[in-house]
This record gives sequence, structure tokens and C-alpha cells, in this order.
Amino acid sequence: MSDCRTVDLLVTPYVDGELPEAERRAVDAHLMACPPCHSRVAAERAMRQTLCARRRELTGACAPAALRAACERLRNSASPAAGPRLAAVPGAGPSGTAGSPGTSIRRSSWTTRLVPFALAASLVVIVGGAFVYQLTDMSATVMAAELVADHTKCFAMNALLGTHQTPTAVEAAMLGGFGWNMRLPQNPAQVGLELVGSRPCLYGEGTIAHVMFKHDGRPVSLFMLPKRARPEQLVEVLGYEAKIWCAGNRTLVLLAREPRHDVEKLAEFVQASLH
Repeated sequence: MSDCRTVDLLVTPYVDGELPEAERRAVDAHLMACPPCHSRVAAERAMRQTLCARRRELTGACAPAALRAACERLRNSASPAAGPRLAAVPGAGPSGTAGSPGTSIRRSSWTTRLVPFALAASLVVIVGGAFVYQLTDMSATVMAAELVADHTKCFAMNALLGTHQTPTAVEAAMLGGFGWNMRLPQNPAQVGLELVGSRPCLYGEGTIAHVMFKHDGRPVSLFMLPKRARPEQLVEVLGYEAKIWCAGNRTLVLLAREPRHDVEKLAEFVQASLH
């Protein structure tokens, strides 16, 4: 079993101990000869162990009634018919100040109120928030907030595991896992970038690509969402700047906790190299 793409499909049942003996031995042999796949399995195993260790904490409590009600309001407000302005939270005026019920507020103000509920990882655990993934198709802020959660998780795992991948390994993983014939930036050091590695991340009902860098020692993420097209924009959420652009039927997001101007410059450099 020398095909990384085949192994990628078997990682979850392998880590869960559900593979037949013959397939398990084949994956074992592949991992001994393939550092990128070995790193992927180590990361998945570490995540599984963490989830198992904290299962009671994650599943034992129900969401408070107030949080459920707030989430229900968000779901009801996020309809295509709402257009560029959304129905206000009762009591909010045109700029977010007190006013009469039913007054409209601008999307920017609404998304600011949304931020405490936007971390997808927390919502999925607390309220089983399937509607969060529907919101990501409508709100760049919600999408960026979910990516912040993935960014934080993956860099924490990388710090624990100490993995570091070569450009060749990352490009092969992107081609094998996503059919994405990407080319990483050449001479990234000229803008202070250093490649860390890559991994697939769960997003909604599918998987997205996550390429990790460091910029002058600070974490930077490049996400690729397949079969999604979004307009180019720059959004701020939870202290991070997210530069979003589209290439064909892929949406790319460069995410960093850095000044907006620096994020735009890094995105320009990465964007030019991917063409």
C-alpha cells in the first residue's frame, strides 16, 4: 500500500482500531516509510485521545436556555430573504443602541453580536449546531470564526507533536487528498514565511485543506475550501484578519493575528505563487 491517498481514506478506522488485520498491517508498513502519513496518523491519534479523555466534559452538560434561544434567533435571522440588512435583535436601534423592537441593524453590527456564538467547535459540542454550517455559506465572519478554531487547534497539536513537513510532502498531500495541484511559494523567507506542514480539517459536512506557516515566528494559516466560491474580501474576527479570495471553484483564506496591512501583503505573495 504505497498510495498516500488510499491510506488517507483509512486513517480514521485505523486510529479507531476498526480495520481488518490485513489492511492494518498494510497501513503499518506504509507509515514506516512515509513521514507525512505518519505525522497525520499521530495527529489524529492525539486528537482522539484528547476527545476520549474529555468526553464527559464535552457531552455531560446541555446548553443553557438563553444560549439556545440566541442561536435560534440567529438561525431565523439568517435567511436569504433578509438581503443586505437583517432583522434586529429586539431592542436594538439602527446603530446597535436601544430602540424599538423590529428596528433593522446593519450586517456589520449583527455579526459583531454574533461573534460569541460563532466558534463552530464550541457550538457543535454545545448545541449540535448543524445550522452553523449553513450560516458559513452566508456569512464570511462565521466562516472565518470557524477557521480560527481550526487554526488554533492545529497549531496547538503541532506544538505538541513537533511535526515539520517539506514542501514536496505538503504538495503531494494536497494533490492526493484534494486533487489540488498547488505549488507552494518559492523563497518564502523573503517575506518572513516558514512552512510548518499541512493537515485536513473537518468543515461542515466535508474536509478542507489546511497549510500551516509561521511569519516571523507567528502562526499563519492558509485554508482551501473545495467546491466553494466566495467574493474577495478581508474580514476581522476574534482578533484575527482573514483574507478571502476565490480561485476557480476553490475558496482560499489566509488567516493570521497580525495587522491588516501585513495580512494583505502575505496574501498577495501567496496568491501570486499559487497561480
